[in-house]
Amino acid sequence: MTERTLPPCPPSGRRGPRTVLLRGGAVYSPADPFATAMLVEGEHVAWVGSDGAAEAYADSADEIVELDGALVTPAFVDAHVHATATGLALTGLDLTGLPSLAAALDAVAAFVAARPEPGGVLIGHGWDETGWPEGRPPTLAELDAAAGGAAVYLSRTDVHSALATTALRTLTDGLADRPGFAAEGPLTRDAHHAVRRTALSRLTPEQRRRAQRATLARAAELGIGALHECAGPEISSEQDLAALLALAADGEGPEVFGYWGELGGVETARRLGAVGAGGDLFVDGAIGSHTACLHSPYADADHTGTSYLSAEQVADHVAACTEAGLQAGFHAIGDAAVGAVIAGVRAAGERVGANRVKAQRHRVEHAEALDEASVAAFAELGLTASVQPAFDAAWGGPDGMYVQRLGAERAAALNPFAALLRAGVPLAFGSDAPVTPLDPWGTVRAAAFHRTLDHRISARAAFTAHTRGGWRAIGRDQDGVLVPGAIASYAVWAADELVVQAPDSRVAGWSTDPRSGTPGLPDLTPGRPLPVCLRTVVRGRTVHEAADHRAAR
Repeated sequence: MTERTLPPCPPSGRRGPRTVLLRGGAVYSPADPFATAMLVEGEHVAWVGSDGAAEAYADSADEIVELDGALVTPAFVDAHVHATATGLALTGLDLTGLPSLAAALDAVAAFVAARPEPGGVLIGHGWDETGWPEGRPPTLAELDAAAGGAAVYLSRTDVHSALATTALRTLTDGLADRPGFAAEGPLTRDAHHAVRRTALSRLTPEQRRRAQRATLARAAELGIGALHECAGPEISSEQDLAALLALAADGEGPEVFGYWGELGGVETARRLGAVGAGGDLFVDGAIGSHTACLHSPYADADHTGTSYLSAEQVADHVAACTEAGLQAGFHAIGDAAVGAVIAGVRAAGERVGANRVKAQRHRVEHAEALDEASVAAFAELGLTASVQPAFDAAWGGPDGMYVQRLGAERAAALNPFAALLRAGVPLAFGSDAPVTPLDPWGTVRAAAFHRTLDHRISARAAFTAHTRGGWRAIGRDQDGVLVPGAIASYAVWAADELVVQAPDSRVAGWSTDPRSGTPGLPDLTPGRPLPVCLRTVVRGRTVHEAADHRAAR
């Protein structure tokens, strides 16, 4: 594809919504599977069709974008993020992917040495001892030595345990008396939540704003037009969510839809302007930190993890949210935690009406350990599965963390996306950033090339889950597609080859027949480069444009 740099078009002076005509590319639209052009009026898509038909709009358009063969798709929706923590990793100490314990300690020492001035709490993220040759996290003494006496908080890659230096621990009242406290090793459960609150409470408003802006800018660069922020008292704060929603309302980046994950937090969610009282309302923890709640013990630990909420508490929360007309949502990873959510939602339906509960499309975040009965229950109860395919890409496979923690049989059953789709369970894809990076095409690839063959879905289904699925998860069924009347939130991509990829070769072969009218997507075969975003538009506003790509009139 050839890219050109041309002068920006002058104001047209015409009244009414600004119109933009895109032509000469490929437009991914169910309205016309062979579309090469699209017209946008103000915040909405007005028309899609062929280049020949687009000539009728050329003279009246305020801007003409010559696509030069580029692909236009709906913008992605990341259905589960933590914007401030993601921004802190983007702008600060990111330990993701470091090869060893020694490398991690060296990175901590360098980060502390480079700080502009002493004081405050230094925050980092992403360490994962399962990939280190030492096979363990640092001791408190090792961490203190690397930090040189500074107060440092380092969340594990799954954000369900953390390392904290002695200086930070002494700032946290009653830490040693809390469940999950460890004198020398990582902190989990209530001890982790307490030390995280201490660390985040010492962020200045400018630090928070800088981190949130970094996340929104990165999302826009990746063709993401909307984010679902999963906030709550154990993961961030009311101030953090309010600041993020206010920043997003300025309209310079992706839209943000907030969730407030607090038991009984309906009124708080309403006051903050959240779309739901859910998100990271923890029923359990994470597999990597041995805190996901299981029916059977871990393969490498003599316990079954941690339960934070009972089925009765889930029922109370779902009933209260349903009565208030708000979505409830729960973080549930292990099979026992998922079972508690199912039992609680079913009990809430018996209390306030099954149809009323189903109509709210309550969410389950992550939902990794599902069996056939659990999948059927999700469909029965109208639950939305807000899931992260990058988890499988990062920790699945025969040598991955899942096998270490659960054994091969249980690990192979995790993240059954194909079974969820077959049952009619709505899927919404996200990253859980900073747990895994903002990476929408990588997420679609991870679902299409799941490490367990039986769980793979087509690239088209995965793309839908990462675009329209995110809108459906907040009750906006009409959006996330490029059809007349839908919101004009889209991305333009440099992608030289469009194909149809499906788990079943017979389906793929039929779909590539032009008579099927199946639009193609970039080739996501592992090892191939992912598409590059040239422009991201949110409700008709350009929020990102690649430096070497300019519109022409």
